[in-house]
Amino acid sequence: MPDYQYVDLASDDQLTSLLSGQSRIGVDTEFVREKTFHAELCLIQVAVESGIYCADPLRLDAQGSDRAAKLWQSLTSPAWILHSGRQDLEVIYQTAGVLPGEIFDTQVAAALLGYQPQIGYGNLVRELFGVELAKSHTRADWSQRPLPDTLIEYAAEDVEYLLPAHDSLARQLEDRGRLEWAVEDSRDLLDVSLYRNDPAQAIERLKGARNLRGKSRAAAVRLAAWREQEAMRRNRPRQWIMRDPVLLDIAVKRPDSRDKLGQTPGLSPKTLARTGDQLLDAVAAADGDRNDYEPPKKPNASQAAMLKKMQTRVSQTAADLDLAPELIAPKKELSAAMLGQRDLRIFRGWRRELLGNSLLEMLDDA
Repeated sequence: MPDYQYVDLASDDQLTSLLSGQSRIGVDTEFVREKTFHAELCLIQVAVESGIYCADPLRLDAQGSDRAAKLWQSLTSPAWILHSGRQDLEVIYQTAGVLPGEIFDTQVAAALLGYQPQIGYGNLVRELFGVELAKSHTRADWSQRPLPDTLIEYAAEDVEYLLPAHDSLARQLEDRGRLEWAVEDSRDLLDVSLYRNDPAQAIERLKGARNLRGKSRAAAVRLAAWREQEAMRRNRPRQWIMRDPVLLDIAVKRPDSRDKLGQTPGLSPKTLARTGDQLLDAVAAADGDRNDYEPPKKPNASQAAMLKKMQTRVSQTAADLDLAPELIAPKKELSAAMLGQRDLRIFRGWRRELLGNSLLEMLDDA
């Protein structure tokens, strides 16, 4: 197990001081979210060239104190090295409202070298260094205090090899002319829109809503937004507020009275009493909403042929580069391009230069 120092961020400033002189740090986090809407940040693991620090943020006022402000400023000043870092970035952003200025994701980088897409940290460490890590404690309660030493040791191990992995992957990428690809794809994870919860877009998380149209779709949009706001306000998981099938049933039937609403399968009397008026108001308000949404249609014969042609082109390019085709452009993205969407990753950066321009020519000639 690696050596580490445990730091209570509410009373110890040594990590803040240490970070001021760093150009890069390895970062991982531990959090719990099973019973809440927002994840609760429970541990921040930081690797620097001289050692590993496991920092406890639970007693730290995340955004409302000078101590916290100095910590987040010092923590986000160096470049971050992470592995599969999207969730770590999300919990940091939702906790403190900040993100680092630069990141390098070792999972992203490994995929661009032909390693298995979505390769786990333990498997990557084994591939790069021949080291077998202990199994992670994915179901541990990281909010318990004091944290058992065994848990902290496993947490420290999660950042032990991040900096060496960065060195190794960056060298290999540079040799193959792909380092900027990894930098670009990693930078995409710093888009704050990935981590903001917009109630107006909550319909995208409502399973089954993609097949609704007209007034049912308009009601589903309102109801999904209501649930999102309620989940954030109460800091409870969306499904604890109301399960998807119940919400969909209300959207489809659009009840106009508490009696009719009360007949909804799965809607408990307690929920009806507490939120019935809000649900009825959302349904009634949706009657005045214009909604031109149309459910996705299956491609016609010519579109299917074009999609297959595009997939073949992607597969050929991927094979030449020894990459997974979905890393360049998944089928869902190609389908969106075929239907006219252009704000897609395949048409940006290295992908556009590699293949996107030729795909656009194919589409324009069709």
